[in-house]
Amino acid sequence: MKLQLSQRRGQRPETTDTNPHRQLTQNAPKRLQERLWERMAGLPNIDTGPSLVSVPGARAIFICSDCSGGPPSSFIKAREFGHIHPVHDGSLHITLPEHVRDEALDKGWVEPHPLAARNIVPASVVMVYGPRDLEEMEVVWALVQESHSFASGAAGDSSARRPNAAE
Repeated sequence: MKLQLSQRRGQRPETTDTNPHRQLTQNAPKRLQERLWERMAGLPNIDTGPSLVSVPGARAIFICSDCSGGPPSSFIKAREFGHIHPVHDGSLHITLPEHVRDEALDKGWVEPHPLAARNIVPASVVMVYGPRDLEEMEVVWALVQESHSFASGAAGDSSARRPNAAE
C-alpha cells in the first residue's frame, strides 16, 4: 500500500543547517511528544535507549539486536533508525525509503539532514517536524511506521517487542 500524505499546513519551521540539527520554531507540545514516544517505544522488535548520535536527552529506537534488519541506508548508526529530540525541540530524525522520503519532502513534512549532503549520514536520514496537533501527530506516526518497516526489512511484522535496552 502506498502512503499518501496530505500537504503540511503553513510554512516550514525554522531549523538549523548544522549539527546539532534542530527545529527552532513551531515546536511540538510536550504532551504530543510524549504520546508519540509511547507509540514509538511500542513498535515490535525494537529496543529503546539514548541516541548514539544525537544530543543528550534524545530517545532512540533500534531494531533489536537479534532481529534481521533492512539495508544499511535504513539506519542512522548501528541499529538506530530514529530518535526524538528533547522537549525544547520535539522534532525527530528517522530514515525513510526514497519514495516515501520524496513524498514527505514534497508535502512539507520533512527536510534532509544537513550531513546527508556531505555523505556523513545516508540520504535516507531526514528531520520530521514535530507535530503541532493530533492530526499532524497521525502523519508523523505514519512516517515513523514507514521508517520501522524500512529498518525491519519487512512491513507488517507483528512480533512481540523486546524489553527496553540501551544500545
